Order: sequence, then structure tokens, then C-alpha cells
Amino acid sequence: MDKPVGRSRLSFIKPLEPVQVETPPVSDDWIHEIKFDGYRTQLTLDWAGARAFSRNGHDWSKRYWPIVAAAEKLPAESFVLDGEMIAPEPDGRPNFQRMHSRMTWNAEQLAFVAFDILYIDGEDLRSLPVIERKAKLWNLVKPARDIIQYSDHVEGGGAAFFEAVEKMGLEGMVSKRRESPYRSGKVDTWVKTKCWDVGDFELLGIKREPGKPAAAIMARGGRYAGTAFITLSSGLRERLWQRVQEGRAAKPAQRVPSAFADDVEWVKPGITGRVRFLRGEHTLRHATLQDFEEGSDPTDC
Repeated sequence: MDKPVGRSRLSFIKPLEPVQVETPPVSDDWIHEIKFDGYRTQLTLDWAGARAFSRNGHDWSKRYWPIVAAAEKLPAESFVLDGEMIAPEPDGRPNFQRMHSRMTWNAEQLAFVAFDILYIDGEDLRSLPVIERKAKLWNLVKPARDIIQYSDHVEGGGAAFFEAVEKMGLEGMVSKRRESPYRSGKVDTWVKTKCWDVGDFELLGIKREPGKPAAAIMARGGRYAGTAFITLSSGLRERLWQRVQEGRAAKPAQRVPSAFADDVEWVKPGITGRVRFLRGEHTLRHATLQDFEEGSDPTDC
């Protein structure tokens, strides 16, 4: 990022991307935060006012106008904040399914959760340890409630923190080395640990594309639920391919995205798939098909 010269504006900074891990770090040199389920957002303020950028650097200030207006009231002449735009429920939990409607109709019901500060009043903070940056962030946004919030953290105790996050039904957690600077791109001094669920879904069909893993098209309660990558053992995979060949069917009655066309092998009802997926989502996200069985139809449950 170039510091503003004359009347140039603050530049967008490519965000730091945490590495995904299966279990959180447990040593005491890590801090841990809730992973909020929303849209990664960078909030900036300079001489021309505040702006909000998506994770890819698109200007979404008009969509987030109440947060942009609130940012202009913070006690600084310029800053760059990293955080997550969420649609909070009354208890504070983010509801990802409400993001689009609030962005369109009720932006005042969104909230920005700030978890890092990269720049303030002419000073580039990215070389400082994250624990020091968070102290500066708190001084800027406190009391950090309502429309601009502060992402609290705990020090050490990663396993216990993850257990609490799972029990609360949240998406997961992000862990950061206390002394880590801020570096754009994927960096292993920040790691994310996600919470998962496993459940049974009806198999509607299989989508296969050259060079990509095969995907199972799933339904639940008679409705399209999303797709799951097929991660079966070779024996189970061959048995599934055989069952698909034997049970070919027309496109099902469930409403499925129009993108599923001729390259999908639709199957008759009766195959139940065991799917691992991210918890609390409207449709399957980062899902994998881990097993399947024949002879039952979950829509009859």
C-alpha cells in the first residue's frame, strides 16, 4: 500500500488469508477469535471519506452505507481496518442466509466486526505484532458495539476455545500467532479451524467434469440441498457408479440450479448419502460424500 501523497487516496490492501487446519493450535503463543460467517470486508477512511471493499477489492460502499457512515465518525483522520461484514441475530450470532436481503433492503441491520487494523493516521501498522495491532484497534473502535464491533480474543487454550465454539453452533475459529505481522496472501501464522456436521441426504444425481472431482447432487426433506464432492474409497465408488448406471432417471421434481443440465446423471430415489458439511448453512458448503446406502428415501422420514 502506498501512503497518500497530496490528494491520492488510500489503496486497497490484499487481505491475509488464514490456512485451514483440522485442529486448532494449543500452545500459548496463539490468540483465538470466533470465525464470523459473513463477507470479508476492508474498511478505509481517508481525506475523501470512508469506503468498504470486498475481499477482492471491489468497492461495496453503497451496499454498506450505514457502516461507511459510522466509520467516518470514528476518532481518526485515516485508517484501514480488516474485518467481516455480518447479519447479526438479536443474540449477536451471524446469520449468513440473511446477508443478501439485508445488503439489498436493510443495510442498517448489518454490522462490521473489526479484527485487525493495518494503518492509522499516516502509520503503517502491518509490521507490528497482531496483539499490538489489536490494542490499537480497540482504542479506535471502543466501545465497539452495534454497527461497528470489535472481535474479542482469548490467549492460549485453543482446544477449549474450539470446544466452546462448537457447542455454541458457530462456524469455527481463527487462531493467530501473538507476534505475527500482517502479510497479504495465504500465511500460516493465521489458521482457521471450522466446525463440521455429518448428516444423511438423498442422492439426486452425479455431476462429472473433466479435471474436477465428481460431485453428488443432494436433497433433504424433498428440497435441493447442494453438492458434495465424492470422497469414497475405490470399492464404494465403483459400487456407486454401478448403482447410478442401473438407476438412471429423468431430472427430478426438486428445483435444482439450471447449471445442472446434460452433464448430470440423474438417479431414481432410494440412495441415501452420508455427507460431512459446514454447520448451519442453508445449502451444503465444503461438503464431501463419505458413504452411502441403498433402500431408504430420507424424504419419507
